[in-house]
This record gives sequence, structure tokens and C-alpha cells, in this order.
Amino acid sequence: MAYNDQPQAHLRTSVMDWYAHVTVATIVEDNGRFLLVEERQNDALVLNQPAGHLEPNESLIEAACRETLEETGWTVVIEGVVGLGLYTSPRNGVTYCRTAFHARALSHDPERLLDTGIVRAVWMTMDEIRAASDRLRSPMVLTVIEQYLAGHRYPLSLIF
Repeated sequence: MAYNDQPQAHLRTSVMDWYAHVTVATIVEDNGRFLLVEERQNDALVLNQPAGHLEPNESLIEAACRETLEETGWTVVIEGVVGLGLYTSPRNGVTYCRTAFHARALSHDPERLLDTGIVRAVWMTMDEIRAASDRLRSPMVLTVIEQYLAGHRYPLSLIF
């Protein structure tokens, strides 16, 4: 499924100049609550899954574990893939190719300093997430949780 608020955005630059930013996101559920981060984006506080960019020489799974730890203080084990999606931000025109994983929380380090811009990690129910839909960083936040709840869970062997 593609998430593209600007269907023709990719036509504004040549194919050789255009690229998508590779990102990961982690869905962590515990008894009907989902681990999210509250982060600063410009002058607003927005909600997102633990997520971020792939770094050099890092696998997608390693990136998801690292980003979750850096943004929440939680160590997780990645259990499967929820989905892959494209999203072009209407704010900056950047296209993101995002792989969403689901994971199980193992341990928490409440003393760990969180990434710059992260205000806090927060556990929220689906009702709370929907009620805060105007604060979601992108439509992908809610979409991938809904996909997870609908059973979209694929083995890690999907990724090589």
C-alpha cells in the first residue's frame, strides 16, 4: 500500500536525482497498549512509533532495535514484519520507504537518555491513539497499527 499525499511529487525531479529515505518503525504491543514516542516536530508535539533512518552497514532489523532503544529506552526482540509503505510528506516533499516491524518488549532502562527531540515514551491504547489522531506524525502511524491488529504479520524471512 502506498501512502502518498502528493501523487505527482516524484515527477518534479529527474529520476536520477530522486530517492526515497529508508526508514523503519517498530510496533510494540503489551496487553492492548502500544509503545509510542512523543517528539518535537517544528513547534508541535507529535506521536509516532519508535522509528528512524537506516544507518550505513546496518540491517533493517538492527535499525528497528536501535531506534526503539534510542527513542524509548526499551530493548525489544523483533518478531516479524507488518508491512512496507511509501509516504511522501506534504510538509517537505520527502518520500520515505518505511518497513514496519512488530516486536516484543524485553526490558526497560528508565535512566537512559532518549534521542534529541524525543520528549517521552508513552504506552497508549488504540482508543487513545485514535483520539489523538490530529497529533500523529503521519498517517502511517495509525495505518500500521491497524494492519498489525488485522493480522498483517509476516515472517522475518520476508527480508533478506
